[in-house]
Amino acid sequence: MSTEMHATDVKGLVEHLQQALNGHDIEAYLACFHETYASDQPAHPARSFRGREQVRKNWTAIFDGVPDFQAEVLRWAAAVDMVWIEWRWYGTRIDGSAFDMRGITLWRVEAGRRVWGRLYMELVDPTGEGVDTMISAMTEGQRCEP
Repeated sequence: MSTEMHATDVKGLVEHLQQALNGHDIEAYLACFHETYASDQPAHPARSFRGREQVRKNWTAIFDGVPDFQAEVLRWAAAVDMVWIEWRWYGTRIDGSAFDMRGITLWRVEAGRRVWGRLYMELVDPTGEGVDTMISAMTEGQRCEP
């Protein structure tokens, strides 16, 4: 049995994910995950987890903490059983501060459900240092993040 996905299948999956997120529909969102889903964040290894219930916990907290949360798909691509999505997630936190994350998610999909993912999502730093400071911090071993 081939695991290759067709563009129409991927487009439907991406649209479903975005609609579930924008509708704050946790059950519709969870339906896209395998029970044993494995999540990794290579830039933040301590954030890795296993299981769909952690997805529920994470997104329930996000929907509660950012009541007007919205997900924008900037672009997507697929190859065989992998889906890449570039996102912008934004809204207003309950304390009134802006919430803005951008990045890429990579998912392996089997039978329309995500079995593992790698997330490269980061909070936008609107007042951060420029590229020269970041390169100096990288080459001098200093931490770039606040």
